[in-house]
Amino acid sequence: MDVTETPYAPDLDAEERGWYEIVSLVRRCSLEERMVPGYYGDPDWSLRDLVGHLGTWLAEAASQFERLIGGTYEGHDVDIDALNASFLEALHDQPWDVCWSQANAARTRMRQAWTLLPAPNDEAAWWIRKSGVDHYAEHIDRLAEWVDDLEARRPH
Repeated sequence: MDVTETPYAPDLDAEERGWYEIVSLVRRCSLEERMVPGYYGDPDWSLRDLVGHLGTWLAEAASQFERLIGGTYEGHDVDIDALNASFLEALHDQPWDVCWSQANAARTRMRQAWTLLPAPNDEAAWWIRKSGVDHYAEHIDRLAEWVDDLEARRPH
């Protein structure tokens, strides 16, 4: 199915704009800067950790969309803080390119499954918000600040 033929087309467009806003900010940083802790503190997050975090939520959404499509979905009663902690731990020692590749692959998989969802429903909407546009929006202001901070640290 063409993305423009899905009832989710406007949401998919919004997700794409949000993703590329994040990408444009991340790309302003060198590979070394992407590994610097300070994006968040306690625990310390780098841009690598943020990208890994977004990617793992995109992968989780893809899995849940596939369950919705297959009729095996059990609901979104999840402990978000526990999932965030486990996702961060799983990617803690991974290099930038692994986290970046994982996030992009997860996003592609999520968007593919998203276009196959049946008519919109509350459960699909929850995962769309949690993994996509709303999730990106939760991070964009801090990401912009952190990128500005990293750029300000560069020698002139």
